[in-house]
Amino acid sequence: MATPYDLVVIGTGTAAMVAAMKTRAAGWHVAVIDCRPFGGTCALRGCDPKKTLIGGVEAIDHIRRMHGKGVAGNVTIDWPDLMAFKRSFTDPVPANHEQRYREKGIDTYHGRARFTGPNTIKVNDDLLNAKHVLIASGAEPIKLHIPGEEHLVTNEDFLALPALPRRIVLVGGGYIAAEFSHIAARAGAQVTILQHGARLLNGFDPDLVGWLMPAFGTLGVDVQLETTVTAIEKTAAGYRVRSTSHGETTTIDADLVVHAAGRAPALASLDLEAAGIANDHGRLILNEYLQSVSNPAVFAAGDAAQVGPPLTPVSSHDAHVVAANLLKGNHRQPDYRGVPSVVFTIPPMATVGLSEAKAREQGLKFKMKSQKASDWFTARQAAEPVYGYKVLVDEASDRILGAHLVGPHAEEVINLFALAIRHDLTAADLKGTIFAYPTGASDIGYIV
Repeated sequence: MATPYDLVVIGTGTAAMVAAMKTRAAGWHVAVIDCRPFGGTCALRGCDPKKTLIGGVEAIDHIRRMHGKGVAGNVTIDWPDLMAFKRSFTDPVPANHEQRYREKGIDTYHGRARFTGPNTIKVNDDLLNAKHVLIASGAEPIKLHIPGEEHLVTNEDFLALPALPRRIVLVGGGYIAAEFSHIAARAGAQVTILQHGARLLNGFDPDLVGWLMPAFGTLGVDVQLETTVTAIEKTAAGYRVRSTSHGETTTIDADLVVHAAGRAPALASLDLEAAGIANDHGRLILNEYLQSVSNPAVFAAGDAAQVGPPLTPVSSHDAHVVAANLLKGNHRQPDYRGVPSVVFTIPPMATVGLSEAKAREQGLKFKMKSQKASDWFTARQAAEPVYGYKVLVDEASDRILGAHLVGPHAEEVINLFALAIRHDLTAADLKGTIFAYPTGASDIGYIV
């Protein structure tokens, strides 16, 4: 006999926690399902553990930059100790999440969820009958369809390495490749990035990416662009990565090969067809309320929905939208204005709003200020050679259209531009604000 629920949530990450808690608070009978430890990607396999490792190598980098400027002595990364510090954050997460669910009276199921009908889900030997379902199953690495693909390790594998291999190849050129290369190289590994496209970090301003690229060279990271990986072979000493570039075939020997070529919604095992859930090549087809267009009982949020940017705060926002629509009927739509994104290289790079290319495509009339500002105090006091910005301001309204930053404190300062975009603050509002000095934010008056 099927156990009845008002809401069944597939996944236990950020979106799942928000939606489950809000609907349970309204008196709904709620269950959550996960085939992996409870907590989701960000807390266990993504943002938080990655940022912990970045913190370690960032400290090393700052010390090295300050050599000869009052700082002396050599420091190195102790990888096992750094990983132990990381685990102090990640290890308690699953038990803590399960306890929170239990305390709120939310039922928990461990296993792989599979639809057996429009409103029924099988988990191991349990059958659940749900008035509503939220798919919040996150994302997984895309298939590359190359020989030897099974030898690739994922971001999760990298973040759990007990020891750091000497030679690492990263396949792809997005967030994972950029961030992991900065971690691994500073921890002593020899790192190569093989990127199919003409540049790294396509979601960021090309000028700022260009300003950041010398940081890869300084680290000794070998970035090979317009290079397509064709095969990965197991050898007696490790792995051999075959690739082509402009008609030339090359091979690289490695001890570890990391998948950094993109992620897609983790939906394959759900049997969407059994529930009549429409999808287009593995992407759910949703209406403006994050609801399935073919099965009104089903909603999606976060990476599984893939409507907004694939970021943790977006997952939370989506879940609030879905919970509101479940509790009071469809009335709320997601609002992705002013969602900032940061790649945690050293230094970091951040973006929010429109790119210069998008603004021109839309025919907007705007003022643009852009400068590589390595000689500004913010950069010089940190001995950081990479610092710059590009800001777009609408000519008629004086509102911020887009902001793009690279350098010290970019990951924090971008939030002020996000605030401005989301709440219609003008460049004059920012320019007229008195910020604490000297801080990264105090540069905003000159940037806009």
